[in-house]
Amino acid sequence: MLPGIQSLGPCEWEVPLGYVPGMRVPGVFYLSPRLAGTLEEGAVRQLANVATMPGIVKRSLAMPDIHWGYGFPIGGVAAFAFEGGVISPGGVGFDINCGVRLLSTPLEEKDIINRRELAERLYREIPTGVGGKSSLRLSGKDLDSVLVEGASWAVRQGFGRAEDTEFCEEGGCMEGADPAAVSEKARARGIPQSGTLGSGNHFLEVQVVREIYDQAAASAFGLVPGQVCIMIHCGSRGLGHQVCTDHLRVLEAATKRYGISLPDRQLACAPLDSPEGRAYFGAMAASANYAWANRQVIMHRTRKVMEDLYRVPQKEMRLVYDVAHNVAKTEDHLVDGKRLRVCVHRKGATRAFGPGSPGIPAPYSHVGQPVIIPGSMGTPSFVLHGTGTAMEKTFGSTCHGAGRVMSRTQAKRRITGREIRESLGKAGIVVRAPSDAALADEAPDVYKPSAEVVRVVHEVGLSRLVARLEPLAVIKG
Repeated sequence: MLPGIQSLGPCEWEVPLGYVPGMRVPGVFYLSPRLAGTLEEGAVRQLANVATMPGIVKRSLAMPDIHWGYGFPIGGVAAFAFEGGVISPGGVGFDINCGVRLLSTPLEEKDIINRRELAERLYREIPTGVGGKSSLRLSGKDLDSVLVEGASWAVRQGFGRAEDTEFCEEGGCMEGADPAAVSEKARARGIPQSGTLGSGNHFLEVQVVREIYDQAAASAFGLVPGQVCIMIHCGSRGLGHQVCTDHLRVLEAATKRYGISLPDRQLACAPLDSPEGRAYFGAMAASANYAWANRQVIMHRTRKVMEDLYRVPQKEMRLVYDVAHNVAKTEDHLVDGKRLRVCVHRKGATRAFGPGSPGIPAPYSHVGQPVIIPGSMGTPSFVLHGTGTAMEKTFGSTCHGAGRVMSRTQAKRRITGREIRESLGKAGIVVRAPSDAALADEAPDVYKPSAEVVRVVHEVGLSRLVARLEPLAVIKG
């Protein structure tokens, strides 16, 4: 472990006050000895830098998928009090509401006889890649509705079923969205991209439930061994990226205007109740709603493909849950025995509310919120459930994925996309991507082992394992 880091227990580590000057609270991160070699000193310093920000509550946090990011480390969590606290785009990230949803089907693995045919159909129906454009023709008025209504807009347009929104975090729509705070450039980028998968680590994956760890929770979520499910991982596309870029410029100036001293300009922020802070929150919420609508459209098109190929009625393909992992949200949490309203930033971290918490779909309330953790390409993904421990320790948060350990440039030097395609093929996994270069960017070994990352949060109690899912076919962005 790095010098100066103190152990708080198995897989729990403290970055003490004084690690960097000006820390208001300690930092805490979760990591197993096996993952210790993946820990970047720069990411720990970022965690400590976050602890210097005005109004931060209790501690600065990072999950076992921690790695270096913009301002905040990826895997970072921080809560800020409304009195004296701030909001920071660096604590949300550029891909606002990058998130994951899981669709269950009544099919079994043996029913997917021709995986390549399924992959090709999905690839044709769902635009992918950097320049992927949607067949939707949104007007400016349509986009305003998307930004305000989120997944509900898509359902109202015929993309899905009314009950889908019940199984989305926030009902698929954040309150406080302000389309007026979204620039014309962001709008122009968003209009042609609704219903597209994007690029990078985004994917659509056909999976099979390979193992159940918690039978009661799995039953509540409707998961059984051998069942075919589909996981969709994408976000707010160019619109969200542009919103972050635009508001970073504004908040860099606001940081100086409000006399906020920071160790890193990438932590640019503004008071939560300031005009600049409110404008960013409104634009961020609008971007989050765009992302929920985006995943809703993609899911609808996926259902159509499955219906056409396998004659499965769409009503029998159920949305298990949709979680966000790049967002800042207003939440009430118990802090030192007192109920406090805070703005929780989760950057590359997922909400993991425990049993009985508000906002969980009624069928899941006794179990806790579903937590969906995607693996890297070709590796297992996991479903977990939220816990009371997470509510106590991490403002109801857990990891969001495996976490990169290698840049895309390094990845391309190590292995070719063709080699990855052949390796996955030998394992029975069909992959479809815009190019071999896109595969090389996301080679499985450029990420931490997903099984070890989720083992850490399971052992610490931030979320508990429910099921392991393995890929059958992968559509890469």
